[in-house]
Amino acid sequence: MTTELTEPALAWRADPYAEALRSGRGPLYLRRGDGWLLPLEVERWCSEPDAADATVLDRCDGPVLDIGCGPGRLVTALAARGHRALGVDVTPEAVDRTVRAGGSALCRSVFDPLPREGRWDTVLLIDGNIGIGGDPAALLRRAARLASPTGCLLVEVATTEVDERVEVHVDDGRGGHGTAFRWARLGTRALCAEAHEAGWTRAVAWQAADRSFVGLRR
Repeated sequence: MTTELTEPALAWRADPYAEALRSGRGPLYLRRGDGWLLPLEVERWCSEPDAADATVLDRCDGPVLDIGCGPGRLVTALAARGHRALGVDVTPEAVDRTVRAGGSALCRSVFDPLPREGRWDTVLLIDGNIGIGGDPAALLRRAARLASPTGCLLVEVATTEVDERVEVHVDDGRGGHGTAFRWARLGTRALCAEAHEAGWTRAVAWQAADRSFVGLRR
């Protein structure tokens, strides 16, 4: 049984986000209260994995849990590589797209009960999903409970050394927007500081195609 969706989860079900996933294109942004916009790469999310994604896929071992899987490009690619892979996302349209593409996904919050807790060899937080809930420490602790004792966590981080917790809403740039929710952005140093407190150790950091990633170990 799942718990009730939190306000952040409900915000991601807002029409602009679901519509963008249905069409496979933006524009779509996270907008802060001061007007600052973070572009969301809907077209990339809805396409086949790119060269940067391949560097993540190559580092996946065993069963893989993709937190905030979106339309499922990584889940389906992992399944094609022979991994047992499951995506988790709070947006029904994202889950539907993943399943239609041949992947497995649940419409559920990462903080809900999930299959194979404590037995995932690889956990993914890609496409900025370290920001989920606006509390990276809580998310990293949850990921540690989901991963196996020897598991790894692969995280995409900001390309600059940022550490912020903000309130945002999904905005389509044309007047449509969802409800406000908490989000976070972390660069490599900030992530590693939070990860250490949550029981993770930095194993590797790398960049590919103007994106930055960190691999953590239990």
